[in-house]
Amino acid sequence: MAAGLWQWIVRRLAGRELAAAQAAAKLARDRLSDAIEAIPEGVVFLDAEGRYIMWNRRYAEIYHRSADLFRPGARLMDVLREGVRRGDYPGAVGREAAWLAGREAMLAAGTGERHEQQVADGRWLMIEDRRTSEGGSIGLRVDITGLKLQAEALEQALARAEAASRAKSEFLADMSHALRTPLNGVAGLAQALEGTSLEPDQRALVTDIRASAAELEQLVSGLLDYEEIEAASRTAPPAAALGATGAPLRVLVADDNPTNRKVIELMLAAAGAAPTCVEDGRQAVEAWRVGAFDVVLMDLRMPVMDGIEAIRAIREEEAAHGRAATPVVVLSANTAPQDRAASAAAGATGHIGKPIEADILLAALVAALPA
Repeated sequence: MAAGLWQWIVRRLAGRELAAAQAAAKLARDRLSDAIEAIPEGVVFLDAEGRYIMWNRRYAEIYHRSADLFRPGARLMDVLREGVRRGDYPGAVGREAAWLAGREAMLAAGTGERHEQQVADGRWLMIEDRRTSEGGSIGLRVDITGLKLQAEALEQALARAEAASRAKSEFLADMSHALRTPLNGVAGLAQALEGTSLEPDQRALVTDIRASAAELEQLVSGLLDYEEIEAASRTAPPAAALGATGAPLRVLVADDNPTNRKVIELMLAAAGAAPTCVEDGRQAVEAWRVGAFDVVLMDLRMPVMDGIEAIRAIREEEAAHGRAATPVVVLSANTAPQDRAASAAAGATGHIGKPIEADILLAALVAALPA
């Protein structure tokens, strides 16, 4: 009888301990459930076989089209497979097997690497699966639809800003060309007149013209936010430097503006050079091909073939026939950094801006010629 009493006592104590353990387990589970319910993102716990253990309400809301399939013990991959069949995942359409294989590989890896996933109603999710110490996994699902929309809006705004910037650059380039081309003619002709025999009153008028041209150049520069520094020195080299070999320097001039051609021709002739003028890039290439010129002065904006195309054509022919490179100096109203970079990329030796002054032109020629 004593033994039976003892067994009864043991059973009662064991029952109490079991009940206490069960109560503690339930309390822990309830606390865990409350904790994951408090998380604003979707959370899911899977066992080592990829079966559902627990998930929060937000997870079910995110995958509301598949929520009817969620139950403890169900395999996540089976749920995903059914979701693919239902059309819940646009990214899987037409590549269902590959999509499921990739998703299973990510789940098995459990590295916590983040991936984007789109669902049928258009929302975008950030999914992350991380392996637990027991071999299962914990998954996090974050709705990033708002972030995606913001990113798209930002990308569109950036594209519009870049388009506006390009339009501004093109406008400034057009304005620069339109304003500086005639200004170059006025200043150049006045400079050429200044070198001739003039009456005192005529010389005074020429001085006034040059002063007005200089003032207009400052206004144009301010209007176009022109802040670059000419690379060529403003110290005029001796005119004899262009004819030091005893033969006139043979210069090919390509410019579509007749006044500009006249100005450059006068400047070169005064320095002892022998200029040949053409009106566009194609004529420049044809003249260079047969003319054996010492240097080429090339405008950028010309009809038929522009200056960049002409320089490239000359460089390509030189390379194809093993000819030495002819110095090519760009003369252009377009002097922004991107214009200079384009000239250099095409193969230009130098780049000077309009309005052109004789000392800068001669210095550029001397710098471009072989030592």
